[in-house]
Amino acid sequence: MSNLQFHNFDAFKDAADEPGASQGDKVHVRVQQRNGRKCITTIAGLADDLDIKRICKAFKKNFSCNGAVQKDEDDSEVIQLSGDQRTNVKDFLVDQEICHSDAIVLHGF
Repeated sequence: MSNLQFHNFDAFKDAADEPGASQGDKVHVRVQQRNGRKCITTIAGLADDLDIKRICKAFKKNFSCNGAVQKDEDDSEVIQLSGDQRTNVKDFLVDQEICHSDAIVLHGF
């Protein structure tokens, strides 16, 4: 018999666990339904070297909405905005050259 070598392949392993994976540099923009017609937009995954509070302040001023900076479970900062601001956030981040449009992932309805 010939020697058969089987390569170990784990189908349940996350792609982000592999070296060279670029999952961590994505900016996730999500909308969460509150009660009734109310919803919250959350922006997570912005780079650590950015001034998150200043970006939140610009969002609030440009979109005429309320917002806050919250700490996530893994001590990363997440921006919360009132209302469905997904498209506005994406346009702002691309126009101000904070990140590229292919690095922004929109989640929600």
